[in-house]
Amino acid sequence: MSHAWMPASPCGDGCVGSTPQQVNGFRQAWRAFTAITALLFGVTLALALLLPGRQRESVVRLWFHAVLRAFGVRLEVHGARKFQEVPKRGVLVASNHVSWLDELAIDSVQPIKLVAKKDIKSWPVLGPIITAAGTVYLDREKLRELPRTVDELATTLRNGSAVGIHAEGTTWCGLASGHYKPALFQAALDAGVPVRPIVLRYRIGDHRTTQPAFIGTDTLVDSIRRVLKVRDLVVEVHVLDEIAPGRAGTRRELAKLAEEQSNRLTSTELEIAPSTGDTHRARTITPLVA
Repeated sequence: MSHAWMPASPCGDGCVGSTPQQVNGFRQAWRAFTAITALLFGVTLALALLLPGRQRESVVRLWFHAVLRAFGVRLEVHGARKFQEVPKRGVLVASNHVSWLDELAIDSVQPIKLVAKKDIKSWPVLGPIITAAGTVYLDREKLRELPRTVDELATTLRNGSAVGIHAEGTTWCGLASGHYKPALFQAALDAGVPVRPIVLRYRIGDHRTTQPAFIGTDTLVDSIRRVLKVRDLVVEVHVLDEIAPGRAGTRRELAKLAEEQSNRLTSTELEIAPSTGDTHRARTITPLVA
């Protein structure tokens, strides 16, 4: 059921052009095989829970990185190498949202808990792994459940966890972006923890690309197949400065601060030309993670 809070994106099928540089069929098949192998290996990650905290985090981070590389994607991290500036102090990590690859990239920097739409809980292989990681699930169609989700999120932050949200609330193509939705920022205010904005960028060579986008009529399989074909795909994770508690009095002010900080990166970074179309057709997108 749709309601006024439901986020929407104008990005549609026209935002994604043809794959500019493709690997051959054998390479695509090898990527698919290694990705499936890495994902299945993730089922055994429950054993990592027996390790001390730092070692457990390292094992999980390396697994996410391995899955990312299996799909043929290279990771670049700009800025801090961890999202938590102070160990064991909660932080709300607010990012833009482009692709199902976003979570792999974020957790390759530092494994964190996520706010995800409830559908993911039933996914084979990944669903149990994501649930075991302490994911906070959100039913976007039931607005009355939002306060409960915010309370749960605030408790998780008070307990010292890093928690990630996609602040736009839905996926965009990667060349365009949306306004940050304020609702979940209330949890950072309630918990008295900082917000860490991060920006995800996808490129091929020197050109920003929409190939990894998960938008329009895309199915997850469609998007995965497109990624498997791409040559030299890079995901950049830009880790920006923390927004300290007390800099904003309301969730709207806090969301605006995070959005402005992310936009400053976009306006000051070296301009990278797009390699695909950037047409935007108004439509409601069903995102992978809310």
